[in-house]
Parts: sequence; structure tokens; C-alpha cells
Amino acid sequence: MSDFEMEESGSEYDDMSDAELQDAFERGELKPGLNVVFNEKRDRVNDTTKLLAKTKAIQMSLPWVERLDMVNTLAPMAPELAVQLEKHEQKRANVFKGNAKLPYVRPEEDPVLNDFKREMLFHRQAQSAVLEGIPMLQQLGIKTRRPDDYFAEMAKSDEHMQKVRSNLMAKQQGQAKSERIKQIREQRKMGKMLAKQTKVQREAEKKDMLDKLKKFRKGKLKNLDFLEDAKALESKQKKTAENRKARNKKFGFGGKKKGLKRNTKSSSAGLDAEKSTRRQRGAKAGASVNKRMGKSRRIKAKGRK
Repeated sequence: MSDFEMEESGSEYDDMSDAELQDAFERGELKPGLNVVFNEKRDRVNDTTKLLAKTKAIQMSLPWVERLDMVNTLAPMAPELAVQLEKHEQKRANVFKGNAKLPYVRPEEDPVLNDFKREMLFHRQAQSAVLEGIPMLQQLGIKTRRPDDYFAEMAKSDEHMQKVRSNLMAKQQGQAKSERIKQIREQRKMGKMLAKQTKVQREAEKKDMLDKLKKFRKGKLKNLDFLEDAKALESKQKKTAENRKARNKKFGFGGKKKGLKRNTKSSSAGLDAEKSTRRQRGAKAGASVNKRMGKSRRIKAKGRK
């Protein structure tokens, strides 16, 4: 059988599946010579001329608006991206600094940081494409803004977007709460440090005054001017203490505030109200006994004296 006859006879079985070919073989419809196994190894030839010709043949010369391909550089880094990158690097440095088991990895060699930088490069590339592409579309008379009455169905449902929005809000609130707690801790730490410094300063001033007093007793000092400074300091401290008492009287002393108006066994039985009534009656009675004398009686009393 010639090659042409083999090709013509085998063409009817080219589109058959393996199961159909097996059935045909069992029925005896397949004849020897229809299936030929080629063991010949062909050399791969990089025919550049034919490849370029084929590329040119399939190439389509379309206008840019149909292709929308652009080759551009990166857009300038925005300030918020630079701050975010700096925070990320500082965070990674703190992680390695606080854990002695982890070997320190430089930021340029950190795979996590590299991922962040890679995403930032994608973002800057997209920004540059937008900045260059929109003017080109406008020059071609293509609208880049959708009309006011344009309506497009969202890819995700409103319920899903509500969940995303709630998650973002919860995350922002958590971050704000964490920052607030951090500020409160810093304020407490600063308050403790200032109180400690004030205490140390007062002790030093007291010690200095006692040393000068000893020197005066021994005759090394001729005047007591340092006592005036001590009096001024004492009056200042006294004024500060009075201010503190006034603030405590106005704003309270802190401590437990909740549950002060909660009923107890005696209050629910009415005993507290009875005690308060008795106290009020006693106060009125005492006021009547210790009532101030009239003017004429006071004058007579003075004349007797």
C-alpha cells in the first residue's frame, strides 16, 4: 500500500476516540499498515527567517485604541506610600529586635518586605499608565467618565459589601483604641517619671537646707537667707497642696464610682431613710438650741463684761 493510500484509508479513523478505535480493531476493520509508529528523531532547527515571516503574517496592524498597550516608567512615590514603607520597615526591625531566636534580615533581603515593594511598584506602574493613558484617550475623543445616569450592577452583592465595610470599620476602631491605650500608657509613664523627679528634687532641696543650717550652727555661714528661700518654697508647696485639695473636693478622689447607689439590706428595709430622718431632726433641734442671740441681748452682754 502506498503512502497516499495509507493516508486516504487512515483519514477516516483520525477523528475516532480510543474506545472507538478499539471496537473497530475487535471487529477487524483496522488493517495492517494503517497505524505507523515513527521512531525517527528530528533535529530542532531555529529557522529565524521563517519564524519572522510567520510572525509578520499573523501580525495585525490595529490602531492604539484597539490595543491599549503602553510602555511607561514608574510614577513618583506618593508621600503616604513612603510613610507606609518606612513604618513597615520599622515594624519588621522591631520584630527581629524583640526576638533573639530570629536572625536579623536586612530590609532589601526580607521576602515579606520585597512583596510589599513589589505591590508598591505595581501601584506606581498603574498610576503612571493612568496619567499617560487618559490624556491620549481624551485626544482621540473617547470619554473617560461615565454619565450621571449610568447604572451598572455590582459584581458583589450589597450584603457582601456591608460585611466588608463593617470589617474595615471594626479594624479602624481597633487601631484607634490601641493607639488611645498606648497614649494613656505613655501619659502614665510620664506622670510617674515627673512625680519621681519632683520627689528627688524636694529631697535634694531639703538636704541642702539642712546642710546650710548645720554650717550656720558651726559658724561657717553668717546669715540665714537660705531660710527665706525655704519659706518661699514651703509656701509654694502649701499652695500646691491647697490647690490639690480644692481639685479633689471639686472632682473627687477617684476610686470606685459604680454601685454606690445600689440597694443594700438596710436600705431596702427602710432603715437608712429612718436614720437620715433622725439625723435631720437632731440637726434642727441643735440649731434651735445654739441659735444666735439678738442684737439687744448681745449689747447687754457686752455691757456686763
